[in-house]
Amino acid sequence: MQPGLLSSTAGFCEGRLAPNSVYAVLHRECGALFPDEMFADLFAEDGRRSVPPMIVAVVMVLQRLEGLSDREAVERFAFDVRWKYAAGGLDFDHPGFVHTVLVDMRARLAASARPDRIFERTVEVAAQAGLVGRRRVLDSAPVYDAVATQDTITLIRSAVRGLLRAADHVLRAALRAVISSGDAYTSAAKPAIDWTDPAEREALIDSRARDGFAVLAVLEGRVLGQEVDQAARLLAIVLGQDLEEDDDGVFRIARKVARDRVISTVDPEARYGHKTVRRSFDGYKGHVAEDPDSEIVTATAVTAGNVGDAEPAAELLDDILHPATPAEQAEQAEQAEVYGDAAYGTGPLLAELADAGIEVMVKVQAANAPGGRFSKDAFSIDLEAGQVTCPNQVTAVIRSHRDGGGAARFRAACATCPLAAHCTTAKDGRVISIGPHEEHLARGRARSADPAWLAAYRATRPKVERKIAHLMRRRHGGRRARMRGRAKIAADFSLLAAAVNIARLGALGVTSTAGGNWAIAAG
Repeated sequence: MQPGLLSSTAGFCEGRLAPNSVYAVLHRECGALFPDEMFADLFAEDGRRSVPPMIVAVVMVLQRLEGLSDREAVERFAFDVRWKYAAGGLDFDHPGFVHTVLVDMRARLAASARPDRIFERTVEVAAQAGLVGRRRVLDSAPVYDAVATQDTITLIRSAVRGLLRAADHVLRAALRAVISSGDAYTSAAKPAIDWTDPAEREALIDSRARDGFAVLAVLEGRVLGQEVDQAARLLAIVLGQDLEEDDDGVFRIARKVARDRVISTVDPEARYGHKTVRRSFDGYKGHVAEDPDSEIVTATAVTAGNVGDAEPAAELLDDILHPATPAEQAEQAEQAEVYGDAAYGTGPLLAELADAGIEVMVKVQAANAPGGRFSKDAFSIDLEAGQVTCPNQVTAVIRSHRDGGGAARFRAACATCPLAAHCTTAKDGRVISIGPHEEHLARGRARSADPAWLAAYRATRPKVERKIAHLMRRRHGGRRARMRGRAKIAADFSLLAAAVNIARLGALGVTSTAGGNWAIAAG
């Protein structure tokens, strides 16, 4: 008999798990990674007992790493010996907890001043170990939304139903009084019509559109509560983005796609996006900045799916654009570098990086022209002299615009030009547009053609692709969002990056020291 054999998970797991596995790293360092004081502001000093925040943090990290739901995660903690070992070597019979503890912790973090503290802690540890320098690589990946994309009729009916649900009984009665279609708006099921009959479909669209505009008219001039106001705004957006009124006063679906079209009333912040010309998706984009030398994720962001990759770049690069601590300022002597593909080669971002003295290793899209004609690169642009010279050696003056850009118009010179067939078909001649950041774009295109620059770019930028693969390898909570709304998805994405960072710290052999700092273990 060996009654003490299963008393501790530590004795069972040591020797069975690799020392650099994420379970072993968390076992050794969970107390230093997630000390009680790190979460002290989330809890009252008195009250009933709760699950120690360190244990909850470990479970949240492993949950994100393995792509589990809340219920699956607490079940794994209860029965998987590795999870209890990771939480400090708990006993086999250590009690589990209900999944709502995870829900509560996320809510507490979201309401706090530092909602992403678990991720920030991993970056802090990496920096103390000397793993975070002044080089960054940027990239993004689609995060598919957790809801179904809705068609126009479903959007309108869902928005009207949401408004009726948000209104109190008096306002609800007033709203229902102006609904003329006979639709009760109590069911999410589509109305029973002959969907193969165009006339019935058109009548359905017109009647529901009139219901929507009628209930909005009732609200005009009223003081509305926050919930009703939000529901009314959503209905107004849905009606405005997809419909147009013809000459007969009939509402039809517009033959166009609104620029910022809402695709679901269940998750109004999700958008239709493109990762490439041929690859589209519904939902969000997860953005990361990575140190290419250590492969530590240093910053994350989540945007709607239709937001360009370059828009959140300054936020991702805040630590090198605006160093906060004396130590970070001292590192300014080290040349900062930023790598990114052509999606980041926008004028405003290139200008901001250049102004901050950062080495720009970002590709810029090559100029092109339809029909194989002369592209912009075939013209000699002299910004100092304010003129542009065409391939036929004709010079035109750049006329400035209010936004800081301008245009050079060749007009009549094109009519007699022997190269006109290779340049333009416009009757008023070729026009060369000059952007406000033309100098930075031209410099970027020239850099992108330099073999030495390309060699450095190709040796460094692809490293972020591997990190994206680590983040997206699980479908649930990786490639597809586990929740709705940009703020919640951003917090979840940040936690996923924290989990991947901890796994990387283990692979690099990072350990805590007696003085409370972090270093790479010798050997």
